[in-house]
Amino acid sequence: MKRLKELNGSAAEVEAAFYDALHRADLEALMALWADDEEIVCIHPGGARLIGHAAIRASWETILTAGGLHIVPAQLHETHNLMSSVHTVIEGITAEEGGPAHLLATNVYVKTPRGWRIVLHHASVAPGGAPADAAGAQILH
Repeated sequence: MKRLKELNGSAAEVEAAFYDALHRADLEALMALWADDEEIVCIHPGGARLIGHAAIRASWETILTAGGLHIVPAQLHETHNLMSSVHTVIEGITAEEGGPAHLLATNVYVKTPRGWRIVLHHASVAPGGAPADAAGAQILH
């Protein structure tokens, strides 16, 4: 049954699992969501472009040593076809200093034999206050 669920899942389910794994600081669950391809890419705010599982895993391991990240993705804008899905979201975060902040993130998913998997996560610091929800914008939980 688990195999069937993996194949019939959606990019949105993988995205929800991604933010859940970050919240729980679960490195194994987080890395299981990435595609097997060594060309996967992750760019953290203000960071270098990381390519491949080893570099991406090491970066998340360092980030998650302090505990889970409390990120609330909102205002999903999605473009997709049968084999790929591109999501842009506003990531609401609670910074240790300075109160709430937000990041702009792009998450790219491809459909693989194992189901939908992440091939790119790119987050950047956004200037100013978080924009208000646009009418009809979807909020992810």
